[in-house]
Amino acid sequence: MKTSRTITIGIVSPHAHDKVPSQGPGMYPDVSFIARGVGVKALTPEGYDPAWNGIVPAAVELAGQGADAILVHGASLTFYRGYDAHQKLLEDVRAATGLPAITMSAAMVAGLQHLGAQEIGVCTAYSADINNRLRDFLLAAGFDVLALEGFDIREFGAAEHKTDEDIVALAEGVHAKAPAADSLLISCGGLRTLEAGRQVEQKHRVPVVSSTESAYWAAVRLVGESGRYPGYGKLLES
Repeated sequence: MKTSRTITIGIVSPHAHDKVPSQGPGMYPDVSFIARGVGVKALTPEGYDPAWNGIVPAAVELAGQGADAILVHGASLTFYRGYDAHQKLLEDVRAATGLPAITMSAAMVAGLQHLGAQEIGVCTAYSADINNRLRDFLLAAGFDVLALEGFDIREFGAAEHKTDEDIVALAEGVHAKAPAADSLLISCGGLRTLEAGRQVEQKHRVPVVSSTESAYWAAVRLVGESGRYPGYGKLLES
């Protein structure tokens, strides 16, 4: 889509600060991004609860700053209360801002659906409790979860310290448990997955949907862009 001005995506960020995460501008340099942090305290329900209450007000602030669409960043932040609560949150953001909007969780679902995935293997940063909530969310969204493994991280920000090698190794274990999976999902906006996801897809010959990359892919599609980012897997190539 060609316009006479720069498109702006407003990011409701799980961080306490308003700094724009680097992944979106790196993938789509022709799109402008602004952010408003809601301050997740930990990767636990108690750590998410105060941030959840700040999502809609943050989205309204971003709309007031000129955003053309809203992305609610943070996978576990948006799925931890369950599928129905997630759907209500997304409806509330859209109603309050009058803008097209998507969450990272909805983007993961959209990416998997775009690839025609049905039976999936799942890699995460999370503890068993959050993994179980993700499994329930994905089942409610219509997917069969054949295997799910996580890094058992509870500290907010700690996922960023996992290396490509760590993520590829986790995916190796999931793929071994679910060789029939037609797609692999890597969930957690804190994991650096652009290169790791590419490596996993090439190694196992199965499409990979990563929460961060699918979120920006889906967000720019809200405003008429293709989302295409060549060289990093089937979803971003399509």
